Amino acid sequence: MTWSAKQYVAFEEERTRPARDLLAAIPAGDVRSAIDIGCGPGNSTELLVERFANATVRGLDSSSDMIDAARKRLPQVRFDIAAIDTWNDNGPFDLIFANAVLQWLPDHAALLPSLVSKLAPGGSLAIQMPDNLNEPSHRLMREVAADGPWAGKLAGAAGQRTEMGSASGYYSILKACCSRVDVWRTTYHHPLTGGASGVVEWFKGSGLRPFLDPLDEAERAQYLKQYQAAVERAYPALADGSVLLPFPRLFIVATR
Repeated sequence: MTWSAKQYVAFEEERTRPARDLLAAIPAGDVRSAIDIGCGPGNSTELLVERFANATVRGLDSSSDMIDAARKRLPQVRFDIAAIDTWNDNGPFDLIFANAVLQWLPDHAALLPSLVSKLAPGGSLAIQMPDNLNEPSHRLMREVAADGPWAGKLAGAAGQRTEMGSASGYYSILKACCSRVDVWRTTYHHPLTGGASGVVEWFKGSGLRPFLDPLDEAERAQYLKQYQAAVERAYPALADGSVLLPFPRLFIVATR
């Protein structure tokens, strides 16, 4: 799956706000080593650098385009191209920060304890994941994918996002290996200009990637046309022409 840093940062302020909220919930303590896994273009890593001025902060992401953008943004920070599920650095880290990335990885029951094992005693794993697979925005992606000449190409697209577990499920997984686990859910309501086209532009940088990547240029244009028409019905424009996009997210801070 390909990622575009330029498309992603088109909504940088809205995408960074959950990272700020996650960072604010990390317990006070001496953070000497922090890593931002799935760092994207470095917007969340920048928050870590600002918060933990005396720490060694690193970032990693599987996308070379994202890493290139992050290195330009924060040339003093070490960024590596690596996949989280095969990442073999044992740390130990005082903070592992995972903002809007683990929803792309399977088997959270095994993944989360594995990440905790890379923490120093008293270190924290901080996670934020979009919890919107059942929102109209994502349900319509699947419906349009199944109802068109591209259905065969997109048969596996929906499966690239991991079904979210329950808050209690994540709590149980992490409480078995952590001294403290904090779980909460927040729904943001983002005002997007341009009506339905604003919603489409938002998800072209994230949730739509698995549905667009397998298509050729003509198919992509037709898919987006049908998706935007469906979005327009699901998210009526407000009086000023904007759309208020509800966006639920799950947050977890687990301390070893």
